[in-house]
Amino acid sequence: MKKILLSLFAGLLCAAANAQFVARMEVKEPLPGACDSTNVYALFTGFTGQIPPVAPWDEKQLGAKLQNIQFLKDNPKFKGKMMINCIINCKGEMIKCTVDNKSGNDELDKQVLAIFQDMKKWTPGTLDGNAVDTTVLYSIEIKKGKITVS
Repeated sequence: MKKILLSLFAGLLCAAANAQFVARMEVKEPLPGACDSTNVYALFTGFTGQIPPVAPWDEKQLGAKLQNIQFLKDNPKFKGKMMINCIINCKGEMIKCTVDNKSGNDELDKQVLAIFQDMKKWTPGTLDGNAVDTTVLYSIEIKKGKITVS
């Protein structure tokens, strides 16, 4: 009996180890432009079968564009944090981009969002080889007039 239970437990453990974590965004309102608004995923590099969408600009290009925001030039001692959420459909089109956590300054939020909204055409994310609607979250930190994106 112990061998059967031990074998069953080992089998369940192996099955769980092969399972894949997939995060899905809860969409509470219609999402115009989505391929399937009931399945918007947050994909993670390193998980089997998940390839996150690729932005039209790399981190260096995005950082350079953000660093040229007028607000930062006018307020070099500003300090804050914010988050930007972009939704990319299965065709690689940005269909929505919003400020999730505000920086504490509406003008800065507006200028940063404008830069992100210029990233119209992406390489779509894929899940198990199929292009899917995805959400991408950017964390932004501003210290002494310098922006860091992660």
